[in-house]
Parts: sequence; C-alpha cells; structure tokens
Amino acid sequence: MKTYAALVATMVFWGLSFVATKVALESVPTFTLVFIRFSLAALFFLFIRRGRKWPAFHGKDRLKMVLLALFEPGLYFIFETIGLQHTTAPKTALIIATVPLVVLLLSTVMLGERTNRIVAIGIGLSFCGIALLVVGDPEFGLTLEGSLLGDLLIGGAVVSAALYMVFARDLGRSYSSLEITFVQIVYGAAFYSLFFLWELPSIEWTTITLKSALAVGYLTVFATVGAFLCYNFALSQVPASKAAVFVNGIPVVTAIGAWLLLDERLTAIQAGGGALVLAAVFLTNLPARKNGCGGRLSPVRK
Repeated sequence: MKTYAALVATMVFWGLSFVATKVALESVPTFTLVFIRFSLAALFFLFIRRGRKWPAFHGKDRLKMVLLALFEPGLYFIFETIGLQHTTAPKTALIIATVPLVVLLLSTVMLGERTNRIVAIGIGLSFCGIALLVVGDPEFGLTLEGSLLGDLLIGGAVVSAALYMVFARDLGRSYSSLEITFVQIVYGAAFYSLFFLWELPSIEWTTITLKSALAVGYLTVFATVGAFLCYNFALSQVPASKAAVFVNGIPVVTAIGAWLLLDERLTAIQAGGGALVLAAVFLTNLPARKNGCGGRLSPVRK
C-alpha cells in the first residue's frame, strides 16, 4: 500500500507541476525556473541531511548515479524545453506517452525483468488514453512541417526519462530512495547552473510576480523533492515497467488541475481518454493483487 500511495502521490505532484510551471513561466525565464527549482530542492536536502556524510556509492554505482542525474533531471528537461520550441504541445504529449513502452523494452534488456501480457495490454491502453486526451482538444492539429527537429528532441526526452527509470530501479536495490534522490537533485542543480549563468544577464528580477514565486515554491517542495522521493521509493519496490505506467496518469491530473485552477475544461473525448488511462493503470497492476499476498508487493531483496 505504501508503494501504491507513493506512485499516486507522484502522479498528482507531477501532474499539477504542469499547471504550476505555466503559472511560473509568466514571469520567470525557462532555465532560471529549472535552476531555482532544483537548487532550492538541493538546499532543502542539504538542510535535512546536515551533519551526515555524502552518500557512498561504490564501484560502478557512482557512474550509474551520474548517468541517472544526467538523464533526469538533466537531459530530459533540456530536450523537452528546447523541443517544445520546434514542435507542438499535443504532439509532444503523444511522444512523451511512449515512455512506458521504452521502459518496458529497456528494463527487459538491461535488468532482465519479465513482463506478462496483461502489463503489455495495460501499457497499450494507457497510450490510447493519452491519444484521446490529446486529439480531444478542439485546437488539436497534426502537421510535420518544420517540426522534425523538435520531434527528435522530444524523442531524446523519452529515452532520457526511460533510462532514468531503469537506473533508479537498479540503484534502488542497494541504496535508499532518500540517498538516490538527494544526489540526483544536487547533480541536477549543478548541471542547470551552467544554463542559468548563460541566462542570468537577461533576467529582470523585479518583474517576477508573487503568483509565479508561489508556483516555484510548489515545484520545489512537491514536484521535485516530494515526487522524486516517492517515485524513487516506488522504483525500489516494483518493476520499472509497472511503475512507469503511472506516469501516463499524469495528463489526467493535469487536465483536472487545469480545469479547476485555470478554468480549462475537458471535452467528452478527453474525459473518455482520462478514464481509459486510469483503467489501464488498474489493469496493469491487477496481477499483483493475485499473487497470494493479499494485494501486497514483496519488497526487493537487497
């Protein structure tokens, strides 16, 4: 139950992060927002871990940790941010929705995890639900003119997110979710500092509004610290391909949050797509309820 609660919390935190990001970007530059988000989160972890030694990753695990942080938050947000400047948001959402499929492939190849037909069907249904959420938008339009570069960059974001999930799942067998999240956030802040310094001369600090500042606070505390802690914990308890399916529930939360907070309403087709995504999440996790453990997942042995 703790694992599923962590996955649901992650889905909500990251789902509402798109709404908060939209508010924050009204007066905060793109890379400045990302840097502030992760640097504040890093300071938070340094505070709660004061007096403790830096987590000791042994042997090849050091390289895995660096790669994990490089892929996400590092490259993922870079690819996504720049890619959105060349392609449309609806198409981006469709491409990002393939993350669970890529995780399924990578976790099978790299981690030797086995998946059954139910999991594969659930991932397929979740992708269909995402498609309905996107094409149900009255302003949706599909065009390939001049957007190939953007599509390739968003594809890079998909691969980055999938590799992050696989590495986090692997490291979670030997290290706590707190250790992984702490180092991941600090490395991410260091990575984004370079882009922040490049953007710094053009920042007008006096134009940043209170609403945007509050949105940055939410992104730091909940969408960064809380979400990564919850998701890294979940990845230490369940297969990466199963945990990844919950990512497809994020657009549902985003749609509901945008409706309540930004007065952006869902169409009937989008509502149907959201219901299909939630059904897919339930279906994919149904085998775990039949494992003779009363619905509990056995923890990964370390």
